Amino acid sequence: MAKKRVSRISNYAAIADPNCFSCTTFNILAPIYKRLVHQDLACRESEIRTCWLSRNERILDLLLCEKSSIICLQEFWVGNDELVNMYDTRLGDAGYINFKLARTNNRGDGLLTAVHKDYFRVIDHREFLFNDFGDRVAQLLHVEVIAPFNQCRNNTACQEILIVNTHLLFPHDSSMCLERLRQVYKILQSVEAYQKENNLSPLPIILCGDWNGSKRGHVYKFLRSQGFVSSYDTAHQYTDADAHKWVSHRNHRGNICGVDFIWLLNPNKYRKVLKTSWSDAVFGLFKYHVRRASLIEEDAFAFLKVDNDGDYITYSGFCEALRQLNFIGHPNGLSKEETKDLWVQADIDGNGVLDYKEFQQRIWKPMKYDQTEDAIKIQEDIVNGTQLTIGYNVKNAVLYPSEAEKGTWPDDYSLSDHARLTVAFSPVKMPCSRLVS
Repeated sequence: MAKKRVSRISNYAAIADPNCFSCTTFNILAPIYKRLVHQDLACRESEIRTCWLSRNERILDLLLCEKSSIICLQEFWVGNDELVNMYDTRLGDAGYINFKLARTNNRGDGLLTAVHKDYFRVIDHREFLFNDFGDRVAQLLHVEVIAPFNQCRNNTACQEILIVNTHLLFPHDSSMCLERLRQVYKILQSVEAYQKENNLSPLPIILCGDWNGSKRGHVYKFLRSQGFVSSYDTAHQYTDADAHKWVSHRNHRGNICGVDFIWLLNPNKYRKVLKTSWSDAVFGLFKYHVRRASLIEEDAFAFLKVDNDGDYITYSGFCEALRQLNFIGHPNGLSKEETKDLWVQADIDGNGVLDYKEFQQRIWKPMKYDQTEDAIKIQEDIVNGTQLTIGYNVKNAVLYPSEAEKGTWPDDYSLSDHARLTVAFSPVKMPCSRLVS
C-alpha cells in the first residue's frame, strides 16, 4: 500500500519549477495520540515501536521524495529521542536545517520546521509560547532566499521571508472559539513586534500549520481581514464560500474538513491595525452567538442594554452581556484589559456610552469578509510606485492523498489523520505598503 500511495505524489511534478520554492505543512499525528488495537487490546501507537517507527519512516520517505524547500510539521513527537534523531539525521543528510519546539507543560509533542540550505539562509529564529490552557506554541523563522530568482532580482536586492509554523487548539466546544482567536492574535502580535524590533519593511509572511478550523470559522475570517490568502484556495481559484471543495483532516469524531492551511501575506497587502481587526473578530464572534439565540439586530442592542432604560449601552451592561455569553467571568475568557479595549474600540466618540449608531458600526456590522480585492480597504499609503519589493504568486498547490482534493477521505490512507499540503511560490515585483503602527 505504501508504494501505491507514494506513486500518487506524481502530481507534485506540476509544481516543480526552478524559479519557484515550495512549502509543505503536515500534521503527522504523534504516536502518543494515535489509537490502535494491538492483539485485541486498545493502546496508543507509542507503545508499539515497530508501528510508530515504520509509519514515520514512510512519512520521511514521502517528504524527502517531495523535496520541499520548507517543511512545517505539527504533532512532532519531541519526547522520543529515537524519533527525533531519525528526523534530524535523515532531514539533515538531505540538506535541511531543523528547528524543533516542544509544547509547554511536557505535552510530549510539538513542532518541527525545516528549511533547505540550498534555498534559504536563516537570519533569525524565534519561539512563541502562548502559555495557555492548550499549551500551544509557534515558531518564527526569518530567512533570506538564496535561490537564483534572476527575473526579479538585481545586484542589490535581498529577498527575505517570515515563516511561521503553529498548531491551534481544537474547538472541543464553542467556548474554545475565543481562545483560538486569541492564539492567532498572539501570533500576529509577535510577528508584528519582531518586524518593528528589527526595523523591517513589510516582508512576505507565510503562516503554516494545523489551524483546527475550517473556512467557515472566525480564525479564517480574522486572517482574511489582515490581508492573508489561503494558498490552496488561491491556486484552485476557490472563494471564501467554497468550504466543501477540499478536506485535509479526518478528526477523532470521524468528521472530515479542511483545517490545514498555508497562508500568504504579500508586502502590498498589509492592512488595517491589528488591534482593530482583533476587536472586529471578537465582535463577529459575539454576533454569531446572539444570532444562534435567534436575536435580530434590535434584539441584540436590547440584550447589550441589559436593564438600562435609556437608548444606549453602558459599560456595565456591555460587561454583563459578555458574561451571559460566557466571554468573560472564567479563567479563559476575556481579561479586564481586553474587555476595556473592546469597549474603547466600540465607543467611537468616547462619551462613555454606545448609541445605536455606534452599535451598528462597531459591533453589528464591523467588517465584511470578502474574497474580492476591493472588499477590505487596503492601506492607501503605498509608496507611489517608487519603492518596489519582492512578493510571491501562488503557482500551484496539491494535497496528498489526492482524494482530499475532491472532498473525500480514502480508507486506505494510514500515514496520518491529516493530509499533506504543498504549495509552490514564484517571486514577483510589487509596490510595498508601509507598516501601520
